Amino acid sequence: MLFKFHYCFEMKIWITRQKWNDSCSDKLNSGITATAKLTKMKKEERQPLLLSSAEPLNDTYDKGSIPRPDVRTSPDSMIVHLPGPLESGGMVDMKPSYGHSAGDSAYNPILNRELEHPTSNLDTMIHLLKGNIGTGILAMPDAFKNAGLVIGTMGTLLMGIICTHCMHMLVKCSHELCQRIQVPALGFSEVCETAFETGPPNLRKYSQAVRIIINVFLCITQLGFCCVYFVFVAANLEEVMKYFFGFNLSVHYYLLMLLLPMILLNWVRNLKFLTPVSLFAAVITVTGLGITFFYMLQGLPHTSTVKAFAGWKQLPLYFGTAIYAFEGIGMVLPLENNMKNPQDFGGWTGVLNTGMVIVAALYTSVGFFGYLKYGDKVQGSITLNLPPDDILAQSVRLMMALAIFLSYGLQFYVPMNIIWPLVRPHLQSEQAQMFGNYFLRTCLVVFTFALAAMIPNLGAVISLVGAVSSSTLALVFPPIIEIITFWHKGFGKKSWILWKDISIMIFGLVGFGFGSYVSVWNVVHPETE
Repeated sequence: MLFKFHYCFEMKIWITRQKWNDSCSDKLNSGITATAKLTKMKKEERQPLLLSSAEPLNDTYDKGSIPRPDVRTSPDSMIVHLPGPLESGGMVDMKPSYGHSAGDSAYNPILNRELEHPTSNLDTMIHLLKGNIGTGILAMPDAFKNAGLVIGTMGTLLMGIICTHCMHMLVKCSHELCQRIQVPALGFSEVCETAFETGPPNLRKYSQAVRIIINVFLCITQLGFCCVYFVFVAANLEEVMKYFFGFNLSVHYYLLMLLLPMILLNWVRNLKFLTPVSLFAAVITVTGLGITFFYMLQGLPHTSTVKAFAGWKQLPLYFGTAIYAFEGIGMVLPLENNMKNPQDFGGWTGVLNTGMVIVAALYTSVGFFGYLKYGDKVQGSITLNLPPDDILAQSVRLMMALAIFLSYGLQFYVPMNIIWPLVRPHLQSEQAQMFGNYFLRTCLVVFTFALAAMIPNLGAVISLVGAVSSSTLALVFPPIIEIITFWHKGFGKKSWILWKDISIMIFGLVGFGFGSYVSVWNVVHPETE
């Protein structure tokens, strides 16, 4: 009886196992069939990539930085796969171990960007030029006065090369980190935060802190530019009104008259809608610069009439004004992230290099001829040195004032994008968010107006803003980000990239220290400037 019971029990176990094996076999066969279909579909989807492989999607920076999808389901797909520099051999979480990436071999940030109002290459070029060619170019003769003709020329070209290189570093690190954490785009502060967050374990705890620091400096820089714009427009309007109508009002009254128009202009919330305004501002800026060159090139004295080197004491002021002039570092990533064809942004003949070559050439020319023409009498803006009794010269002042006025909104775009996300969660309804957005814009414009009214000295404000914040953002943080982002890959032969980045950082820190000290001294003691 016991043997019979045991035999029946064994038979039931055998029958159950047989049914389970048959079920697994059916599921396995269906899984193999589904996998084969999926592989076929993916091969068909990849076919356009094969047909257009002669024209890679992004040849801006590292051609291997945006590899094709890696589908490891069959030996056929392995032939198509082109390994990228970020390949880690497996999937990890959003905070991968140092030196590894989260599926970056299959993720293309450019293809995953969904933009409601993307900008064309021409739109981006216009914004880039207007973001860099502002009050800084008109202050370059004053910068040359503090450096000397030879040192100013060489220093401006060198500064342009270094700043442009730092912009490329920032965009390259952004692409690398976007692939690493699989997001379509990152801002300046987000790039720095992500670099620390996915970098060496000892630095990850500082990721939130560096993001806050970057955002603070970005706000200081861009709002500082807005203050300078207020002072510049008011100072030129003062000269124009004095010439045409004989008004002898203080610059503070003109600052007050500009307040309401500035508020209304900055209620425009979309960068795309600022393109016509920027285009018009660019046209009148070019016209004004052309007329300014007409005055500067008349009756030029010999180069021996000005100093080749102004001395070490004034050199920090030159640094602050020159680095202020290359003021576009904060707008590089927003512009690249908002492009319809972001692969055209970099490269030797891309939007960035083309725009910065134009900017550096204009800066050097205006600084060289402006200082040569007016010598030590040059003022904080070259337009203030033009003949006061000439109607054409007054038209230049009016045109440049209008151009800078229209460019205020472009500089205002960056701090608004940083501050508004901190305020929006506290507003529940859609109507409250709309009114809150307009109220915040109004408050920030009033804040820049108040700062401009406190320090109406144009030259001192430009040098101070450049030395304090522009040098930090343009020369210190990009090398730090590149070192942390690519530490696990090495820095080339004899670590030349590391030494290059350290040299740029030291240059920026020295300029920050000495430039800030001298600029603050001139603000407090304007009579000794």
